[in-house]
Amino acid sequence: MHLHLAYPAVLAALLFCVGLYGVLARRNAILVLMSVELMLNAVNLNLVAFDVWLRDSLHAGQALTLFVIAIAAAEIGIGLAIVLAVYRNRGTSAVDALRDTAEPTTEHEARAQEEQMQAEQAQASRAPQPSPQSQKTEATA
Repeated sequence: MHLHLAYPAVLAALLFCVGLYGVLARRNAILVLMSVELMLNAVNLNLVAFDVWLRDSLHAGQALTLFVIAIAAAEIGIGLAIVLAVYRNRGTSAVDALRDTAEPTTEHEARAQEEQMQAEQAQASRAPQPSPQSQKTEATA
């Protein structure tokens, strides 16, 4: 009994489309990484299906699948480390919030960012500082 090539190819196409939708539509970095994994698994399914269909004596499709799995494991490890570091610094894992970390590309953007930082520093310096006496009474209360 042989499985027709169309079945795994259609399943792989559906998996790839779901993964692509996840990459394009999701805002959470963890979900984007999971969507990339879905896309890689769709590629693995195609590699194995075509390897079986072509009756390759070297099993090159299966060997490439092992490499893709190893690369996916490394990608998810590094990706999760980056997401955790960003979450600790920013307090969010939203992909849209990561756009603020990019370097300014034009002089106008650089000036605007510098002015914004100066305004934030000026606002922080104008904030009323608690007196040592009020800190002492808060500590004893």
